[in-house]
Amino acid sequence: MGYSDYMLMEADDHHSRHVAPASDKSVPIDWMPVPPRAELVRVRDYTCDCRETVYELCQAGGVRFIRRIKQGDRAPVVEECPTGRAHDIDNLWAQLLSGVAR
Repeated sequence: MGYSDYMLMEADDHHSRHVAPASDKSVPIDWMPVPPRAELVRVRDYTCDCRETVYELCQAGGVRFIRRIKQGDRAPVVEECPTGRAHDIDNLWAQLLSGVAR
């Protein structure tokens, strides 16, 4: 099952995918500050920005990672998970979208 199978959309076309609620046994994701990069970052997928926390599936320099952006009244807090192979990060993205990982 790919991450598109976990797509949660609103009834109208004004929203993107939403992350499912976390389960009681959600696996924690190791979030860390964004490291400096010389490569351009390509956003391959993302969640709706109508929620306080937005997630982006990113690729740069041949590796993938997930970026978490916590929006609020102050400046956004941007963090990323460790980089990894496309297959591994795509699986983590699917777990995040389905509520299995946070």
